[in-house]
Amino acid sequence: MDLLEKEYEDTLESVFPCNIPMPEQPVDVISASEAPVAKPRAKIARPHVLIPVFPGTNCEYDTARAFEAAGAVPEILVINNLTSEGVRDSAQRVQRALANSQILFLPGGFSGGDEPDGSGKFITAFLKNPMVREQLDALLARDGLIGGICNGFQALIKLGLVPFGEISQIDQHSPTLTYNTIARHQSRLIRARVCSNRSPWLMLSKVGDVHLLPISHGEGRFVIEQDLMERLVQQGQIATQYVDENGLPSMDIHVNPNGSMYAVEGILSPDGRVFGRMAHAERRGRDLYKNVPGEKDCRMFESAVLYYS
Repeated sequence: MDLLEKEYEDTLESVFPCNIPMPEQPVDVISASEAPVAKPRAKIARPHVLIPVFPGTNCEYDTARAFEAAGAVPEILVINNLTSEGVRDSAQRVQRALANSQILFLPGGFSGGDEPDGSGKFITAFLKNPMVREQLDALLARDGLIGGICNGFQALIKLGLVPFGEISQIDQHSPTLTYNTIARHQSRLIRARVCSNRSPWLMLSKVGDVHLLPISHGEGRFVIEQDLMERLVQQGQIATQYVDENGLPSMDIHVNPNGSMYAVEGILSPDGRVFGRMAHAERRGRDLYKNVPGEKDCRMFESAVLYYS
């Protein structure tokens, strides 16, 4: 297999380099002690999931299908940004939908074509609209869940919902997701190891579980200052790391496709109810990736539904 991979990559290595040298530094395996996850105050047989679709979003159907299979009721709501009236009407519709939802999920894609100087800015600006923000705060106050994958994760981290658990003012000291070290889009399968299951999204996983998941992004490199990273580790907020076939995190580009610091793939809010990650856990199906061994279902959508039962 290594020989086949070498032949495949070396053919165009001089044109599209794949083997970007990375610093040969060890990456610590992160493992948080397991802790019980708080239950919501109200049980709901089939929680309602709001899935807003921004210009450039392209994973809404996969996301809705994953939630429906898990037992939830997904609602896809398209955001109209063609006119100021369209944006205002969309904000009102999202406000009403959030009031009747238990879960907000931001799917992947390329919002605004991954706007200059970083992706997810339009999503961030829209969700900071006073009407929408009020309902976002209310959702969290009533034990609601928020999740985001890829472009959705980028928006969550720009909002401060991860890792801080609330919409926060972001500055140069805040963690961010930036351009892949390879300086282009990466689309492949990765292995993600569960570092913490202190979250409704990860209740059905155990620390140490490794899942085989697809990624597809150009801006997924997690960057964070060391003191904040240490705090997130201590609080069990590092959810997942990129790992090799032996379950060990690495800076090797074949393991860590974007060069994320500490090989971080996903993070949590302090209470675990907000979860952002890069890997497309929604892109799964019975006959997908059959030629690659590994567990393809991380069960994060089933976990979110189970939280309300």
